[in-house]
Amino acid sequence: NRRTKKDDSILEIPSIPNPFPELCCSPFSSVLSASLLPKATSRKKQVIKVYSEDDTSKALEVPTDITARDVCQLLILKNHYIDDHNWTLFEQLTHTGLGRAIEDHELVMEVQSNWGIEEENKLYFRKNYAKYEFFKNPVSFFPDHMLSFSNETNAAVSHSGILQMFLSSSTYPEIHGYLYAKEQGKKSWKKMFFLLRRSGLYFSTKGTSKEPRHLQFFCEFSNSDMYMSLTGKKISGAPTNYGFCFKPKKSGGTRDLKQLCADDEQSRTCWMTAIRLLKYGMQLYQNYMQLYQGRSGCSPLNITPMRSISENSLVAMDFSGHRSRIIENPTEVLSVAVEEGLAWRRRGCLRLNSHSSPIAVSNIGMSIHRSQSWFHHKISRDEAQRLILQHGLVDGVFLVRDSQSNPKTFVLSLSHGLKIKHFQIVPLEDDGELFYTLDDGHTRFTDLIQLVEFYQLNKGVLPCKLKHYCARIAL
Repeated sequence: NRRTKKDDSILEIPSIPNPFPELCCSPFSSVLSASLLPKATSRKKQVIKVYSEDDTSKALEVPTDITARDVCQLLILKNHYIDDHNWTLFEQLTHTGLGRAIEDHELVMEVQSNWGIEEENKLYFRKNYAKYEFFKNPVSFFPDHMLSFSNETNAAVSHSGILQMFLSSSTYPEIHGYLYAKEQGKKSWKKMFFLLRRSGLYFSTKGTSKEPRHLQFFCEFSNSDMYMSLTGKKISGAPTNYGFCFKPKKSGGTRDLKQLCADDEQSRTCWMTAIRLLKYGMQLYQNYMQLYQGRSGCSPLNITPMRSISENSLVAMDFSGHRSRIIENPTEVLSVAVEEGLAWRRRGCLRLNSHSSPIAVSNIGMSIHRSQSWFHHKISRDEAQRLILQHGLVDGVFLVRDSQSNPKTFVLSLSHGLKIKHFQIVPLEDDGELFYTLDDGHTRFTDLIQLVEFYQLNKGVLPCKLKHYCARIAL
């Protein structure tokens, strides 16, 4: 009875107006600060479903004016992930085999409003290391043979100057080259000379002529979105695997797609990067600056190559003395790594034996890599390439997988120079001990973890160091 009376007395107290309603109207108030979400007095909400690489999903009730960046920030906080500025919301059109990274500033509900009712399209939450890589390393994105400038522009333009021209409304660098175009209403593809200008994309009706009377308009970008082909030649019958297309925002049919195909990945990357810059202009640079503000080397339009977070954090250290020191000699790095690995394995054996589970050291070395985020069990070469492509063809993006041709070996799949290369990891036995090597036994490792950690610090026989691993995250 006392409790009832006490509750009644509480109910009789007049309600006090909340002086800060904007802090309570969002379901994310305990997770996100108000500054992360668009300001509004009364906000409508809608449920969206977001998938991860392993096809787990999470339903989120979000405001209808939430951006892709805010959705990523919400999922980062809810799942306790580290925000390294590479998380991206990805749109996948299942029926047409197309996909694209949604720009950070785009409204998620506007993206979904363009989906057909019967289409089984999906939103994916994943990392995309190439999202703003052209601001850090423009030389890899704009090869000289695909660039030309207007007559009044000095021909000697630096790569950072090219980016400044894209972001300016008064000047432009012209992108040109051959592309295959799918003929409207036909299954055939035709190779033509294309030119990208600020007013849109054109093709020449007479060889490589740039005369206005020979140029025909192909597409403009304000009312369409650009997608990458995820299925290669399978659905569209394209002559190569480097396809991309433009899809009108309010159209769900394949008949309205303007499909193109490049000869190689470098060409496709150049075209798609230039079109992103022409379409969104300074908005992309503002998105980039918002993520990296406060970092060195990020003053406005001072575009210089930057090292990644993972690369900065990986330094070989020696803690055996009274003071720690950085190890510069690669040979010493290897010997220290091997010694630490053996000590770690011995400790692991002791822990397992203390629980009455005696396991040989060699057996532990053969299985400990399975718990690592960079290891992918029994995926094919094509699946590995698709996973790396989705994470962005930045130098150093990698994963380790089982070899399909030899069940006892492993394969390191690595992105370098806008190409995906595969290196076989071979097991060797010496005096009853098992080792793993990438260079025919010259450099040996007692397990795959040591191997990956060594090549994160030294490129060795690889074309570059291992920098970013592809992981199948779970939501």
